[in-house]
Amino acid sequence: MYAIIATGGKQYKVSEGDIINVEKLGVEAGETVTFDQVLAVSDNEMKVGSPFVDGASVTASVVENGRGKKVIVYKYKRKTGYHKKNGHRQAYTKVKIEKINA
Repeated sequence: MYAIIATGGKQYKVSEGDIINVEKLGVEAGETVTFDQVLAVSDNEMKVGSPFVDGASVTASVVENGRGKKVIVYKYKRKTGYHKKNGHRQAYTKVKIEKINA
């Protein structure tokens, strides 16, 4: 059984027991979070919502909050002496999928 959920502007295919990194949710480690935006659920047959499946939700527990690897952004324009170096670390929340309620 798996489900497709939407959170943080992205879509994830999850099964029970999966550990995924999603955009930062703002909850502490050890707490539970419920994803209500379930786009599809498959349990031998596929249920697709329009846009969401009625009555479906995914329960997950927060493992940790963290930040990803640094990405270097370098801007440069030739012949003008313009160059700018900037770094970015994206914040994430690592969650473990506990139950798919369909």
